[in-house]
Amino acid sequence: MFKQLKEDIQAVFARDPAARNTLEVLTTYPGIHALIMHRVAHELWKKDLKGSARALSSLSRFATGIEIHPGAKIGRRFFIDHGMGVVIGETAEIGDDVTLYHGVTLGGTTWNKGKRHPTLEDGVVVGAGAKILGPLIIGKGAKIGSNAVVTKPVPAGVTAVGSAARFIQKDLDKNAEEMRRESYAQSIGFEPYAATRDQTDPLLEGMKVLLDRIQQNEVRMNTLCKRLTALDPTFKKQNYDQHPFSDEELKIIEEVRRECEAQHKMSDA
Repeated sequence: MFKQLKEDIQAVFARDPAARNTLEVLTTYPGIHALIMHRVAHELWKKDLKGSARALSSLSRFATGIEIHPGAKIGRRFFIDHGMGVVIGETAEIGDDVTLYHGVTLGGTTWNKGKRHPTLEDGVVVGAGAKILGPLIIGKGAKIGSNAVVTKPVPAGVTAVGSAARFIQKDLDKNAEEMRRESYAQSIGFEPYAATRDQTDPLLEGMKVLLDRIQQNEVRMNTLCKRLTALDPTFKKQNYDQHPFSDEELKIIEEVRRECEAQHKMSDA
């Protein structure tokens, strides 16, 4: 117990630059207070002293604003920063070196007995206000962004952001389809700000479909321009000043002409 407490205090110094000394951590950090009382309550719970365990966890919630069910399993060097509003359910399992910020909920989505709360593997960081719901696994080293709502498993090393949470992954191999799509997006100056190819986001999927459609239409336009040029070699050299077009119409025609020439050059390259 005392060895665990020493490790928990060291975790505070490692992850909170505001911590100055051991006495300050022991007397003013509600996360440490809640963790000490939970470890005692958990031992009582395992010894089938469930009433005493629940009473101690209720006292802890009253004193710290952090609610941890005595049945929850918590690993070593666990750190709750600030802590107010944190809720950890009965069947939650937390690995080593995990960090939670205030307002985090590790909750369930069913009233059935059995495993119904999340499992956080080693090294997970959960941002303020995030909600992780259901008996899902958050992989080793994953990060959950502030106010994210997570309802499906998160792979190791991945960052989950948003509501509903979408995943941001780094250093993944691009397949030919993604490389073609990204190359075309760059060629037309399209820049999907705050979006990545790995986000499970319906808006992003819609953007991909639109990019594919636009490229197909431009290929067809290029083919049409080629055929018109073959039928009439003067197609791209007509003097539109002879026609009674307005300035706005002439501007549109000129833009179309330039587009045709650009498409013709791209197809020849």
